[in-house]
Amino acid sequence: MASVHLLHAGYTGERVASSIVLVRDGDARIVVDPGMVRSRSLILGPLAALGVAPESVTHVFLSHHHPDHTVNVALFPNAEVVDFWARYVGDLWLDHEGDGHRLSPRAQLWLTPGHTNEDASLIVEADDAVYAMTHAWWHADRTPEADPLADDQASLEASRARLLAAADVIIPGHGGPFRVRG
Repeated sequence: MASVHLLHAGYTGERVASSIVLVRDGDARIVVDPGMVRSRSLILGPLAALGVAPESVTHVFLSHHHPDHTVNVALFPNAEVVDFWARYVGDLWLDHEGDGHRLSPRAQLWLTPGHTNEDASLIVEADDAVYAMTHAWWHADRTPEADPLADDQASLEASRARLLAAADVIIPGHGGPFRVRG
């Protein structure tokens, strides 16, 4: 069984917080983008309600390295941290396969440059839908259309097209999910 749970819908404006997600896939417990939030209870409370202790999280996936997506990574002391180019366990820096690297049987990393050149998305084949956790979009209404931080808007558009072709549901970097199909 694989499932996706939105722990916190992120936002931007005067304050900023990332969208934070829990993925369950067999024995894997993956937290996506545990970044800035008003209070860590906004991460830990929903995890506890799902019966997940921070120590039991097996992976932390980072879509990119902006602080609003990474600040709370240390809440998960036993997790392997995975980003666009490597995985990290304690003080070990370990290579991974890059595009297509599997964190679990039904969760894989896709390289999706755009917001930054180092962006990655997590694609999860859950029991109810295919999900993409990504910063190819900021908000559920797909704004801004042109990312003001993007180094290369053409790369961003190519990443968006790839994600739209594969996902049923997209959870953007700073908002609730939006359904692509289904």
